[in-house]
Amino acid sequence: MSVSSKQSRSVKKKVVSKQVRKVSPKRKKKTFTEKYKYKFILLILVLLILSPFYYGKIIRTTVSTTRWIKDLFIFNEYPHYEKFNVKIPRRYYVHGIDVSSYQQKIKWNLVDSMSDEGVKINFAFIKATEGVTLVDPYFQRNWRESKENGIIRGAYHYFKPKKSGQWQAHFFLQTAKFEMGDLPPVLDIEEIGNLSKKELQENVQAFLDEVERKVRVKPIIYTGYKFYVDYLKGKFDDYPLWVAHYYQPKLKLDNTQWKFWQHADNATVDGIRGKTDLNVFNGDEEDLSALLIQHHLY
Repeated sequence: MSVSSKQSRSVKKKVVSKQVRKVSPKRKKKTFTEKYKYKFILLILVLLILSPFYYGKIIRTTVSTTRWIKDLFIFNEYPHYEKFNVKIPRRYYVHGIDVSSYQQKIKWNLVDSMSDEGVKINFAFIKATEGVTLVDPYFQRNWRESKENGIIRGAYHYFKPKKSGQWQAHFFLQTAKFEMGDLPPVLDIEEIGNLSKKELQENVQAFLDEVERKVRVKPIIYTGYKFYVDYLKGKFDDYPLWVAHYYQPKLKLDNTQWKFWQHADNATVDGIRGKTDLNVFNGDEEDLSALLIQHHLY
């Protein structure tokens, strides 16, 4: 064999040897990738089990899942929303307002179209009456136009403790004509009126009983946090509760005790002059739908 042939073979062996050495790292790299691929798959499975996808109620809505994932990585529990010009507690996804003649003429189409980082107005409580003689002059307009613009509506009565609870209930229901799909009637109780605690509770109960008898749903009780603790707690626990407690990242009540939280009284809302109360609902859209009046009344 010639010298050139031997050199040629030697070169070929070196090339093959280099190729073999190049293949080996690739195999190691592939094994390394597969190792982490299985860990990644396992992590995804764990997250799916622990995520809202696991719960039937949330699996029906991609929006809820997206919000859950967002909440998982955002730790500011009380962020400021520029358009509403207030801080809004996180992890609540159904928002609303309450209004009266104080807000004057409202452009409900602007209320409905307003949105800030996913926060929009879903419901509105509207003042209807007070005592046994006062009807809010803007009630009928607000009652009609809120529904026409896709806002879930509710009506409330401001309670005067020294007036008959039963007569106040009659007056309230003569003014507010509830329909299927409305929020339950609301009793707004904020003063004791020189009555004893027992006398106040008895008069409140008379109002609630009469409204429930006519509308066939349990009314919602609205009050301030301290008033609730001092005069109502333990007596009306079977009724949906709406609590006013401002400028706090959390409401200091067990979640099972309340449905609505009025967390701010100085919000800016499109279509409304001046400041407005802002509320959150303790649940999702499906929970709110379940709370609405489910039957025809007239």
